[in-house]
Amino acid sequence: MISSDEGGADQPWNPQRQRNANERLLLDRLRSGGPASRAQLARGTGLSKPTVSSALAALEQSGMVREAGIHAPERGRAAVLYAPDPTAGYALGIDVGRGWLRVALADLDGEFVAREDVRNQARTANTMADLVVSAARGLVAASGLDPRKVTQAVIGTPGVFDEDERRVRYAQQLPGWGRAGLFDRIRDGLDLPVAVQNDANLAALGEYTYGVGAGSRLFVYIMIGTGLGMGVVSDGRLFTGAHGGAGEIGFLPWPGRRAPDTLEDAVSAEAVVEAAHAAGMTGRLTAKAVFDAARAGDTAAAEAVRVEGERLAHTIAVVSAVLDPDLVVLGGGVGHSADLLLDTVRRTLRGLTPLRPRVVCGGLGEDAVLMGAVATALDAARGRAFDTRSP
Repeated sequence: MISSDEGGADQPWNPQRQRNANERLLLDRLRSGGPASRAQLARGTGLSKPTVSSALAALEQSGMVREAGIHAPERGRAAVLYAPDPTAGYALGIDVGRGWLRVALADLDGEFVAREDVRNQARTANTMADLVVSAARGLVAASGLDPRKVTQAVIGTPGVFDEDERRVRYAQQLPGWGRAGLFDRIRDGLDLPVAVQNDANLAALGEYTYGVGAGSRLFVYIMIGTGLGMGVVSDGRLFTGAHGGAGEIGFLPWPGRRAPDTLEDAVSAEAVVEAAHAAGMTGRLTAKAVFDAARAGDTAAAEAVRVEGERLAHTIAVVSAVLDPDLVVLGGGVGHSADLLLDTVRRTLRGLTPLRPRVVCGGLGEDAVLMGAVATALDAARGRAFDTRSP
């Protein structure tokens, strides 16, 4: 079993490449199947017991696996169990939002070992990029870990990252964030590989990996906050479209008093505030304040929440006609109060379409993007930990 990063089929066979392939096969088996003994690994992979013993010894010496207990059957000899060593490498997840910057460091099991949330008070895009670098480097330093073991960072951001131009498009909530060179500036400052992904996409992956989306065949995550976005996960994989723009539902037209209105104008935090003012609430409001008032029994706030729920139902009806998901997850700033929306959404949906996916609140709250970033970074971090292991 030889992966493409080990040279490919056009390279001549040699003993070292075969040893690498055997070690990777065993490591992958331990990651997918859990702790196992030498005999169990031999049966599961088809490798001989001496080959398994030799490969495990090499993996243990390089810090990639460790003993994980003893299997003591009712009959026969006890056997040592082996598991991947989560401290062989680390992944960095970063969530860049308008109000907050969240950074987490995770081991190769995906467990957070350090985390920091920083107020995003940056006034310029350059300052924001420098804040990302300083927060991430500070977190690694405070963790006490060897920074050389941190091998991959993934950044979640509003908008769509253009690989060719090396910049983000459509990030209206972060002025100046679309300028070319910002993410190269971050990569150079962190001195490690950096991948960039849409925040709603990462939130969808986070919910699929750690939250309510687990086991879904096709589900969508609708992020409702200062903007509106959607992530689509099909059979465990993100669907991003031909140019990375799949899920940018905020651009859909919406009939309204302005021309042209978009769905983002109708279904977002600002829309909740506008509906509350139209219903009779006064003063400076936030979407959170409106939902808090509705929860406390304010009738005008409840009306604004009803309007938001009906608009969300229309959004889900459109998405269902195109994608036919089995699950729709509501998240983001407004989505955190989705429990107040669900009855209206479900009732309105029944009157709009025969396609009615299950609609639920997200389970990860404000951590969805961050956990999706970590989950995405882990694949690369695991591969690099193996490729750079000590002989």
